[in-house]
Amino acid sequence: MNWGNSRVWRLAHGRELVLGPSAILMAILNITPDSFSDGGRFAGEAERAVEEGLRLVVDGASIIDVGGESTRPGAEPVSAEVEQTRILPVIEGLAKSGTCLISVDTYRAETARLAVEAGAHIVNDVWGAQRDPAIADVAARTGAGLCLMHTGRERERLTDVIADQFHFLERSLAIAAAAGVERDRIVLDPGFGFAKEAHENLELMMRLTELHALGSPLLVGTSRKRFVRGVLSGEPANADVATAATSVLLRERGAAIFRVHDVATNRDALQMADAALGARRT
Repeated sequence: MNWGNSRVWRLAHGRELVLGPSAILMAILNITPDSFSDGGRFAGEAERAVEEGLRLVVDGASIIDVGGESTRPGAEPVSAEVEQTRILPVIEGLAKSGTCLISVDTYRAETARLAVEAGAHIVNDVWGAQRDPAIADVAARTGAGLCLMHTGRERERLTDVIADQFHFLERSLAIAAAAGVERDRIVLDPGFGFAKEAHENLELMMRLTELHALGSPLLVGTSRKRFVRGVLSGEPANADVATAATSVLLRERGAAIFRVHDVATNRDALQMADAALGARRT
């Protein structure tokens, strides 16, 4: 998918999202005590979490991505019951507002099913449907949008970063196809920071255009990641500004959706990028 080309992403509950002409922002809303950047802010406080989600919509987010288990390296896993207790009231509250699209950040099929029933439109799986392949069946049955993310965790990786992307994501796409998920319901995420060294993340940024050969729109998530903070000198007080710089670089290389913490900063940076890219295209 080249920048500027329109693609309709079909989602649950009859919703859809046009990808391509303008950058789409997916806001991170973690209902966890231990996420690396914002853990503990809303754990056990569904009403406050819903209010924060609605604030992020005002800032410019089209999608709120709700997660109940930290994916940072070394995080303690939680049970499906704990995950569901954390996120389902928040998804229900956001769904009642009717102001945004809702994504559930989970790799568990049962959590995904309950989340879509509660009002979620998208299933965002950081294991690319390879840890619990039944999650693809949930997406097929419910019509949910499905984000399949690349990860290098718990497996041998190929040396070349792009070759490893194809090796992993082609398997994820095959699982989704076997379950009956239609291609216009799928986006792919290269998984910045997931078992990748700093230099690999930077190389992946620069070579992102090669992933368009996989045939699906790209969602990217560099927000406040360790490799972004590591580039900064001194205390990384401007991690959100640095994140916005990566967003612009990735937008130029055709990324369609940007998963971020600081919506307003990335919104402004991407609006400028879209204006410049639009002028060049014209």
